[in-house]
Amino acid sequence: MKKIITASFVAMLILFLAACGDSNTDSSKDSGDQDIEVITITHELDETTVEKNPEKVVVFDFGALDTLDALSIDVTAVPRGGVIPSYLEKYDSDDYENVGSLKEPDFDKIAEIDPDLILISARQADLYDELSKLGPTVYVGVDTTRYMDSFKENVHTIAEIFDKEDEVDKTLEEIDQSIEDLHAKAQDSGKNGLIVLANDDKISAYGPSSRFGLVHDVFGVEPVDEDIEASTHGKNVSFEYVTEMNPDILYVIDRTAAIGNESNVQEMIENKLVEKTDAYQNDDIYYLHADNWYLSGGGLISVQNMINEIEESLAE
Repeated sequence: MKKIITASFVAMLILFLAACGDSNTDSSKDSGDQDIEVITITHELDETTVEKNPEKVVVFDFGALDTLDALSIDVTAVPRGGVIPSYLEKYDSDDYENVGSLKEPDFDKIAEIDPDLILISARQADLYDELSKLGPTVYVGVDTTRYMDSFKENVHTIAEIFDKEDEVDKTLEEIDQSIEDLHAKAQDSGKNGLIVLANDDKISAYGPSSRFGLVHDVFGVEPVDEDIEASTHGKNVSFEYVTEMNPDILYVIDRTAAIGNESNVQEMIENKLVEKTDAYQNDDIYYLHADNWYLSGGGLISVQNMINEIEESLAE
């Protein structure tokens, strides 16, 4: 009887050690299936199953990269084939894999990385199906017609994936307070504003509900022209139009500089026609940082920067 018991014990011990060995192998490979928490993210393009706290993260949206940076979350790869916002310039280095450009992803490099998460926005939306074959892909583009709600949804999505909910909630509360203060200041100022995007020698105007409409819709600056049709590329206008509208404040976003080309935006904007406006005569022409407004809007850092810029424009 003792021999039988001993043999059984040895057999059980061998099975136990073998099981432990298999468990250790799985942990080194993928932390063990039982340790991986999986969540389903609902976004504009689909529903995507994502592992919590993914390790290999590919980011095609600079607003999302901005948020990840603010939350001290490491990323693996970014599109370094174009201009990266200057305040995120640390990502333009060999410390991060280069996955092409915003409009032309390097699919071979992405496949080589075998990412646990890919974050995209509007410029990559048409490539969603192809990117999804290479890794779990989540759309985090900002809907400018509901800017703050969309921005917060995207930030909460990232926070949920990376277990950063408490940190994000605190930061969003601070942003909300900043906006409340700014809105009151904008209303008290009684000033109206016009937003123009400068592109080489042309300008286009943006009003409420547009790409840059949060200046009016959220921050509270009265639009000088409420009839500008909302569109991605704005309304093509002339400098005669600017003079006719005669804004109290003229906000300028320089696309030419944003995409890395040489720009003489101030010389172009401050011409004889614009000199007739109240904005020029009262020294109320503001050149907004294209990094925040054109390249990386919708991030925890950029949204606060945008608030600060408009607040500075209303300082007496």
